[in-house]
Amino acid sequence: MFYPIQRYGEPKYILNLAKKLLLPYLIFQGLYTVLYFLLGREEWYKGILHPQWAMRFLVSLFCWHILLVLFKRIPAAASILLAVFIGIAAGYVDLSAYGLSLSRTLVFFPFFLAGYFMTKENVQLIKTKALSIAGIIFMTALFAFIYLFINVDVTLDTDWLSGAVAYQRLEAEMSGGLMRLIIYILAALLIISMIALIPSGDFGWLTKIGEKTLYVYLLHGFIIQPFREFEILWYNHWYETFWFVLLSALGVIVLSSRPAVALTRPLVELKWKK
Repeated sequence: MFYPIQRYGEPKYILNLAKKLLLPYLIFQGLYTVLYFLLGREEWYKGILHPQWAMRFLVSLFCWHILLVLFKRIPAAASILLAVFIGIAAGYVDLSAYGLSLSRTLVFFPFFLAGYFMTKENVQLIKTKALSIAGIIFMTALFAFIYLFINVDVTLDTDWLSGAVAYQRLEAEMSGGLMRLIIYILAALLIISMIALIPSGDFGWLTKIGEKTLYVYLLHGFIIQPFREFEILWYNHWYETFWFVLLSALGVIVLSSRPAVALTRPLVELKWKK
């Protein structure tokens, strides 16, 4: 999708990046604005600098590649630590008024940066039986803790994970930095656990689906948002999670299918044919 790593920062690379990310952003920003208008949302228009729902990812991804021009010049450990420090510090300032998903871009940049620096050798060191077992234990314990002690229905709790809200609005102006650091550590451990558990190799049609994740990401809002607006789906009991998993899997299969990709390729990749 992008030019080789060594060409980061060159004018041609930046122009290609803008074509791959910013043009689809403008297109889908307009489409989601129309969708919200048709759904009767009061705040259906946000302007070009304030991404509609999931569109923030395209803006952040573009910004991360630009930031990488500077951060890749710093040794990996120091670079990631600096990004974590910036992500923690960002919470002490309300960046919501600046648009372009600035807060989320800074908060989640360490994960993008870690992915850039990670090598195949690093992955092989993680993919061991011991870490797989440890990962299962850790994820089970974390799930139990969240289920027993975290009220996921309270916005104040879930906003900690969005990266978009300043500590002051989360009623943690002093302790917010420590909370975000803990979240960083837990998220890193979850990622390591998942890498340890994911099998290696080509899995046929599942691998093909993985190649079309951008389509799923950009298009799934046209299903989710009407469902939310008209309260077609609801969640009352824990076992109803299985229905959501099945529906999500079905949505992924449909939106990554050959007909869906062929129909929407002009919007996503700005191409009429593969």
